[in-house]
Amino acid sequence: MSSKRKLTSYQEKLAQATREAKATFAALLATIVAWIVLGFGLSGLDVQLFHTPLWVVGGTIGTWLFAIAVCVFLEKRVFEDIDLDDVAEGDTGGVVLAEGGVAHE
Repeated sequence: MSSKRKLTSYQEKLAQATREAKATFAALLATIVAWIVLGFGLSGLDVQLFHTPLWVVGGTIGTWLFAIAVCVFLEKRVFEDIDLDDVAEGDTGGVVLAEGGVAHE
């Protein structure tokens, strides 16, 4: 998703921030589903790992590893390093700026 392009307008930067927020929410939902599957989904199995039921290992360590993998994916493919303070001259994206570049209503 991320092309490491230079975002020039304030609107583009806000759109990127929105994409990142939506992707982060989707990652949260995916992590919750993984927790349910790895925890509750494995509870019917009578398998143990180091005298611990597999559902406990899956629901804790498995979910933790899944969350790390999702974070790495977000960082590599979705997030971009943008500076919201770096606004081109005259481009405020419809936001009224007071003296000193501070937004006000």
